[in-house]
Amino acid sequence: MTDIAGFLGEEADKLLNHVCQGIPKAGLHVPGPDFVDRVVAGSDRKPGVLRNLQTLFNHGRLAGTGYLSLLPVDQGVEHSAGASFAPNLMFFDPENIVRLAIEGGCNGVASTLGVLGMVARRYAHKIPFILKINHNELLTYPNKYDQTLFASVDQAFDMGACAVGATVFFGSEESRRQIQEISEAFAHAHDLGMVTVLWAYTRNAAFKTAEKDYHVSADLTGQANYLGVTIEADIVKQKMAENNGGFQALKFGKTDAKVYSELTTDHPVDLVRYQVANCYMGRVGMINSGGASGKDDLHQAVRTAVINKRAGGMGLISGRKAFQKPFEEGVKLLNAIQDVYLSKEVTVA
Repeated sequence: MTDIAGFLGEEADKLLNHVCQGIPKAGLHVPGPDFVDRVVAGSDRKPGVLRNLQTLFNHGRLAGTGYLSLLPVDQGVEHSAGASFAPNLMFFDPENIVRLAIEGGCNGVASTLGVLGMVARRYAHKIPFILKINHNELLTYPNKYDQTLFASVDQAFDMGACAVGATVFFGSEESRRQIQEISEAFAHAHDLGMVTVLWAYTRNAAFKTAEKDYHVSADLTGQANYLGVTIEADIVKQKMAENNGGFQALKFGKTDAKVYSELTTDHPVDLVRYQVANCYMGRVGMINSGGASGKDDLHQAVRTAVINKRAGGMGLISGRKAFQKPFEEGVKLLNAIQDVYLSKEVTVA
């Protein structure tokens, strides 16, 4: 097992022993082996959705825990194939993406229609597929904050996917159309018995100031989460909160002083706890993204997993940190993330 405290170094005590006071653990619906029965079964989700959600929970090294470790590889469209796969040429081949998810012990693999469709007959019964149905692409110039449907819910169903994924760029000029498109797509997915996963990202040039990047503020991302669960996302993917006060600094929208004075502090676990609270107090699982690949990936991946778990989150969805490395190093990183959620010493704060 991974030496979690060792990876955290000087932050170990701060991150492992913190207790959230503003939003106490007692009010959360925390992940666990019985999450579908305890939380989701009381919703309007059809039996097929419950079955497919349980299928996700029952796969990989985290099977039976109620936590998720997912491999997302849609960056070939979202960033460019060259930017994504030049660091590790083997991942131009879709089969290696799925192999990494399997050998890395993931609960599922999320990717594009092309990637998953190319290998569906060989792998759809071996690991849960999450088909990402919309993307931004950077060949359009100048780039804009928009998402285009590249695939349909029916195509996901036909290839045997257990879930569909989609992004909404909340805060962008095109967000209202995206909300409507994905709300309709999620309703259709639920009709077919598939799970819905929302990439609930904030996007607006004004959200980044000279002082801070409020795209990762707890209050703005928390509200994006709340909009995501409103259109019945079953799982919300969100960037980990790194600061707070976006509504106050940008002087728009509405908030309450208690969000900043009582419900949150500047502690990383408290900031992410606010994100979880906006997912109906954990009734909808929130997974944090792993972020870009860099020089300190293993440490950063373990740190992110610890904060997510202690905040009451449901897991991590980490892509570039895993697939932009040699295959075995990618497996090691995914396993280190999973070790955090398997550890009985890392508890909900």
